[in-house]
Amino acid sequence: MSRSLLQKLRPYYIRKALRYLRHYGPKDFAVRVRERLTPDDVPYGPWLAEHSPDADALKAQRKEEFDGSVKFSVLVPVWNTPEIYFREMADSVLGQTYPHLELVIADASPENKELSSLLKIYEERDSRVKLVRLEENGGIARNTNAGAAACSGDFICFLDHDDMLAPNALYETAKALRALGEGSRFVQMIYTDEDKMRFGSSGGREYFQPHFKPDFNLDLLRSNNYICHFLMVRRELFQDAGGIDPSFEGAQDHEFILRCVDRIFGRDLKKPGYPEEKAAAAGEREEKNGPAGTEVFPVLHLPGALYHWRVHDLSTADNPDSKKYAYDAGQRAVEEHLKRQGLRAEVSQRKDHGFYRVRYKAEGEPFVSILIPNCEQKQSLERCLNAIREKTSYSKYEVLVVENNSSSSGILNYYRSVQGKDHVRVIRRKGPFNFAALNNYAAARAKGQFLVFMNNDIELLTENWLEEMLSVASRAEVGAVGARLFYPDGKIQSAGIALGIGGIAGSLFTGMNGSFGGYMHRAETMQDLSAVTAALMMVRRDAFDEAGGFTEELAVAFNDVDLCLKIRERGLLVVYDPFVRAVHYESASRGDEYTEEKARRYREEVRYMKEHWKAYYDSGDPYYNPNFSLARWDYTLRT
Repeated sequence: MSRSLLQKLRPYYIRKALRYLRHYGPKDFAVRVRERLTPDDVPYGPWLAEHSPDADALKAQRKEEFDGSVKFSVLVPVWNTPEIYFREMADSVLGQTYPHLELVIADASPENKELSSLLKIYEERDSRVKLVRLEENGGIARNTNAGAAACSGDFICFLDHDDMLAPNALYETAKALRALGEGSRFVQMIYTDEDKMRFGSSGGREYFQPHFKPDFNLDLLRSNNYICHFLMVRRELFQDAGGIDPSFEGAQDHEFILRCVDRIFGRDLKKPGYPEEKAAAAGEREEKNGPAGTEVFPVLHLPGALYHWRVHDLSTADNPDSKKYAYDAGQRAVEEHLKRQGLRAEVSQRKDHGFYRVRYKAEGEPFVSILIPNCEQKQSLERCLNAIREKTSYSKYEVLVVENNSSSSGILNYYRSVQGKDHVRVIRRKGPFNFAALNNYAAARAKGQFLVFMNNDIELLTENWLEEMLSVASRAEVGAVGARLFYPDGKIQSAGIALGIGGIAGSLFTGMNGSFGGYMHRAETMQDLSAVTAALMMVRRDAFDEAGGFTEELAVAFNDVDLCLKIRERGLLVVYDPFVRAVHYESASRGDEYTEEKARRYREEVRYMKEHWKAYYDSGDPYYNPNFSLARWDYTLRT
């Protein structure tokens, strides 16, 4: 029996397994165990060592000078903190390679004489330590607010009393702000990636479960507090937002972040994603973010595990049941945020602790057009239309089948049998197969305020799928919505698209067990992405028209990615909705792709994408962390 497996048989891990078994039930527990036991292709410990600055790099950082230096107030509420944890935490702050900081400690454990003596030692040893002594423990929210009142830095940086910062955390932050020049003063909130740590069997620290995050992601934030650590906010924003709300104890950080987002953006939550227009949202509130020409997106993400979240028997990092009330508070936090945004929605907790599902409520009953190109494929089309009829309870829709070059009696007879029945219209367009042109042709003849692009090899699985997509797509800041697609064997075919994978773009989690949640539950969590597949995608009619429809030079490949980027270029979100599920039989009607003509066409489509979206490829997909491999589609670490 291996040493690592023996470690898993410790009483602590046995108790943990029993907690999860009670929570999930035998079936879901078995699925999660199988997923958790799948080994990482790139082990994180060695990867982190290779990608962390060495001693010479840290020495060079300490010598670097910053003109007009920004000052950071690292705020730590402490309460009966074990000495070893406090020392490691405090030393990680005071040992930062960037010196312009203060460590503000809000001590809520006056009865703990040993800790008080230790705090006094640190206060006397380093003038950057500022000690705030509290008469009693008022809870983490009140303790944090009390400490924040003593902060004097440009940014308040939130650090838990038993966690640690990487030695270059504040250096990387200051460096990123310096790169923005004058625009840096308009940055309101900053966050980094993080990982977990614990004492290893040999006594040293082990680092594991890295959380590499996307840039600001509104729908993911409503689904889960993915920002978490390391959070830094402008001191003025902290004051303007009213500090931490004690009534959300346990999820106070999630609630605070959502409230800060509301203060920064108001009700205009359109998010520019195209790099050349990355700052548009910030410029719309000139009084807070500066005049036109100096706009900077106000929420900055630094990719890199600069925060180490300690795991021990009582920590919420490894014992989610230790603060069950926190998940109720998190649900309330999302509900209150949605109310402030004027959105009608229901929020429910998912089985995975700290994850939520938001069900939006669309206004009215807009008309929807479902557009399906087809050539000859009677069996696929019949299965597709039958599923639409069986799974659609919404009544105000039409199905436009775009006939392209069919000649067999079987499909022609089938067209006659469905024409005018069950919301179906068959329209005809001759000429070579061109997915983009066929859909543009159908869209021009569609009556809907919302357009659903659907392949003829799609079989819907979700009841009320149309209402679900419509509820998301009808939000003012959303332009397109995509679904979670499966192969017939139950494995995932597409859970959204990331730019750069495979050179141009690739579907996420392709081939993964369909019952798995994927990296950080991303496959089953609503979030914003750069693109989704048009095999099943809803687009608002006005967004489609403003984007100019599909680019017809992209006859087969990447036309959906291109459309999504054009929509995002106009400041609208593209949302991946995993709660709409369908089987994708994978392009049954396109035939052999391995001809020289089609290979030449594919090369031209690749060239088009690289030329037209060069800025996007140069800067990287904002929703796919640069620490992930572009040769894989499962969030494997880049080597």
